[in-house]
Amino acid sequence: MTRDALISRVREAIAEPVPLPGSGQTVERHRRLFEVGCEDLSLARLIEAHWDAVAILAEAGREVEPGALYGVWAAEAPDKVLRRGGVFLSGRKPFCSGAGIVDRALVTVKEPEPRLIDVDLRGRDRGIRFDDSAWRTTAFAETKTSLATFDAAAVEDSDVIGETGFYLRRRGFWHGACGPAACWAGGAAGLLQWALEQARHDPHTLAHLGAMSATVWSMQAALRTAGDEIDAAWDDCEAAQIRALHLRHVVEEGCTDVIRRLARAYGPHPLAMDEGVARRYQELDLYVRQSHAERDLEALGRALRKVKQS
Repeated sequence: MTRDALISRVREAIAEPVPLPGSGQTVERHRRLFEVGCEDLSLARLIEAHWDAVAILAEAGREVEPGALYGVWAAEAPDKVLRRGGVFLSGRKPFCSGAGIVDRALVTVKEPEPRLIDVDLRGRDRGIRFDDSAWRTTAFAETKTSLATFDAAAVEDSDVIGETGFYLRRRGFWHGACGPAACWAGGAAGLLQWALEQARHDPHTLAHLGAMSATVWSMQAALRTAGDEIDAAWDDCEAAQIRALHLRHVVEEGCTDVIRRLARAYGPHPLAMDEGVARRYQELDLYVRQSHAERDLEALGRALRKVKQS
């Protein structure tokens, strides 16, 4: 998918609203994210961020600008700090997906206090520059993940969303963390779809095919269960963290298994000679690294201990 085609498809997709987490239709939300991931992972990366931004703004009681495409830029790095001084933002923000594509971004600011700011990115006089030269992989090249440099970029008090620490402390944070997992699972389902269309039917290939199908089925079941639980207990923040970390681990493991089995079943040919499969394979492998692996599992263990002891 070319960049122009990607942008066109993104705008087409966001024109149809998706249910908010906890709305009673979270299963449908997860299904839509899964389907977008199955269609194209670059598409999913941009759409998931937009739908997450819509949910964040709704939780803050804020309106979404009609027709605007949103991003969420919340990555932090010790050597790249964004500061708010009065009505200006200065500093650097890493991993800004959709740079030059999205119209607005919800941007986390670390100093002098943690805040979330809705930044209008349109116009060249905003004091914001993007540099995507550090992005060396071809995976997600069309999504333009960049380092953003803010040089006294003007913001208004009305652009500040919620109270201090709102982004991480809000009830919907962990519900939103389930969204990328739905996209990961959809990406794995796309690999399965490709495998189902192939003619190879030797016993080893069929065994891997069966295992991949079972794995995708289990991930879809986990997404449905998580959606139902979110709707049943929107306000339970401890349960939300445990649920999200459970789901993300289950889906990460499932996607990793599908990636491993696809290569073992079909060898190097599709990874080297089929552009669509190679791109999805590489993007899924990279996308699931939004999971923090053992760090998330440690956090899960601590959360479980805390609930047990309370």
